[in-house]
Amino acid sequence: MSTRTFNNVVLTGACGGLGQALARVLLAGGARVALVGLNRSALQDLAATAPGRCAVYTPDVSDAAAMAAMAQDWMGHFGTPNLVIANAGVAGGFDTAQPGDLAVMRRMLEINLLGVATTFAPFLPAMQAAQQPAALVGVASIAGWRGLPGNGAYCASKAGLIAYLQSLRAELRPTPLTVHTVSPGYLRTALTAGNRFAMPGLLEPDAAARALLAGVAAGREHIVLPRRTGWLARALMCLPARWHDGLLLKQPRKPRPGEAGATHIPGLKK
Repeated sequence: MSTRTFNNVVLTGACGGLGQALARVLLAGGARVALVGLNRSALQDLAATAPGRCAVYTPDVSDAAAMAAMAQDWMGHFGTPNLVIANAGVAGGFDTAQPGDLAVMRRMLEINLLGVATTFAPFLPAMQAAQQPAALVGVASIAGWRGLPGNGAYCASKAGLIAYLQSLRAELRPTPLTVHTVSPGYLRTALTAGNRFAMPGLLEPDAAARALLAGVAAGREHIVLPRRTGWLARALMCLPARWHDGLLLKQPRKPRPGEAGATHIPGLKK
């Protein structure tokens, strides 16, 4: 099977974890990369490794106007991308019984779901007009396959993202554009650092980045990282729901915002 190469890339969530690992691999391969994230210092450090091939942007990914301005600037200087990776995402525990947590769900949906659409939207007209092979990549999660206790907001955002990517993939079938759904399991990043439960198949970001890019280059529409974690998740989903829920309820829950070990959610107003 022939593989594709990508030389003009837009990457959100490039500040750390999987995003930073992706940026390093892409830059090492000679690509021009739009580095999008909220930590300007971290992005500038990345850009310094490839002078002349990067631009740094710090919009809120859920702000459609800011994302459109970013896209216009990037394409004005570097041209139309042939790979857009919507990687920006946040995670955190959630409890429907806590009224303040509704703000957590709202912000998580804004970043994890709406943020993917606002990332793709300003590039799609130019990518379609180019009539050249190009790829749109959305980073979802195995957590989007089934709801997990204490993780309703995150699971809902990723399940919604999976469905959105399915819809977009169907719409773009007649074009040279492909849509790729990435479902990571547990990666060793800031999003999992506070987890107090078992994380089978924990994968390093560098290994995940290489596998993701190889899968997209090979044209795989569904990429699970690592595959063995996906197999485990599928096997557990074959259990009766009560048994599955019972197993999960024995695990500690993901820390909610404000609790020890919780992941920071930018822009959260409770």
